[in-house]
Amino acid sequence: MRNSVFFIFIGLLFCPPATFAQEWKSIFNGKDLSGWVLKGGEAEFKVIEGAIVGTARINTPSTYLCTEKKYDDFILEFEVYLSNELNAGVQFRSDERNNGEVYGYQCEIDPKKRKWTGGIYDQGRKGWLYPLSRNEGARDAFQMGRWNKFRIEAYGNQLNTYVNGTQCSRLVDDQSSDGFIGLQVHSIGDRNKKEGYSVKWKNFIILSKEVDKHIKLDPNVSEISYLKNELTDREKKNGFRLLWDGVTTEGWRGVRSNEFPAQGWKIEEGMLTVLADEANSKGEHIVTMDQFGNFELVLDFRVTKGANSGIRYFVNEERTVSACEYQILDDKKHPDASKGTNGNRKLASLYDLVPAEPLSSGVKKDPFKGVGKWNRATIVSKDGKVEHWLNNVKMVEYDRYSQMFEALVLYSKYSGHENFGRWDAGSIMLHDHHDEVSFRSIKIRELND
Repeated sequence: MRNSVFFIFIGLLFCPPATFAQEWKSIFNGKDLSGWVLKGGEAEFKVIEGAIVGTARINTPSTYLCTEKKYDDFILEFEVYLSNELNAGVQFRSDERNNGEVYGYQCEIDPKKRKWTGGIYDQGRKGWLYPLSRNEGARDAFQMGRWNKFRIEAYGNQLNTYVNGTQCSRLVDDQSSDGFIGLQVHSIGDRNKKEGYSVKWKNFIILSKEVDKHIKLDPNVSEISYLKNELTDREKKNGFRLLWDGVTTEGWRGVRSNEFPAQGWKIEEGMLTVLADEANSKGEHIVTMDQFGNFELVLDFRVTKGANSGIRYFVNEERTVSACEYQILDDKKHPDASKGTNGNRKLASLYDLVPAEPLSSGVKKDPFKGVGKWNRATIVSKDGKVEHWLNNVKMVEYDRYSQMFEALVLYSKYSGHENFGRWDAGSIMLHDHHDEVSFRSIKIRELND
């Protein structure tokens, strides 16, 4: 008996306390699909040699094998094997609508050349929340044709994903606080060549107690936050501040005025909205009280059908037209989209100078989420180098001190505007084009180090 006590003591001595504090539980027994239920389409799910195998079928919607139980805060670990071009994913904090449609957060399993496995997609709602265009170093973490270890951390509004030990996503979003976990086999439409393609999952374990004590964060991975008119602790630490507080007109005024315009703008439900013509007979642009040179500006915008607006920066109020502009436009309905040169007046372009096109690795599609939906604009300016991003995809990059930029100006509508785009600093302007456009979550940090 004494020997047994001795060995137990030695075991406790050399095993860290956290080992015993973690209460990991299996959510798949390796034998059958007890505790899981099918939702959505009619793709096939079977248990084969201790793994869940999902197989694609033609002409059926995306299909989800979902846990009967719902989870709020948790850490989930599992393994995935994919050797073909079948798109898949793992839903979490998800639910279903009356028609059986599954919606919620998804950890992507992406066989495409863009390599966004581990990114977070908001299925049936907002689309991509954390594409790996914002974390290029994680794009090669997933390996086709072998078992890959995944980890999803959900704690409060923090959502993190990892593939083979590499952190892929670091998202802050408060849209869903709980829901089921689901395995997705994506719809393949009528593409017969993909019928029979499969994806495998195994070794599901979950931790749902003291989650915060076991979160693993890579400090080098960028955080993306969708909190409305609110900063995260990390954003504050990194120097961000709100450029609009979501409630008042503080920090903004009309052009060449000390006051905010009395007409043309509305503040309501956390949105700053420029009104359309009938309610905007005396509207005007608004500018920040402060000026900025090196900065990162992030904001969300929503356009109505046929709307036109813009974000101007390096604004000199004596010559407001001589400012660089991030174009905001409904490209499909507004005539300005077909003007200019090579599409340089379309959404996210450097207006009349540099056309917007996806520049992030592997991205081919326009990342615009559509009219009436919230989209994210980001402008980064550092020592003359400027970038425009749309929904976390880089769309424009240029050097405002280069000869190329000077030549572009010479052959644009700004020809003859002395020193165009080359002020050391200037105000930020939201453009009133007498079309309804809304803004929120406007934040900025200065990049002077």
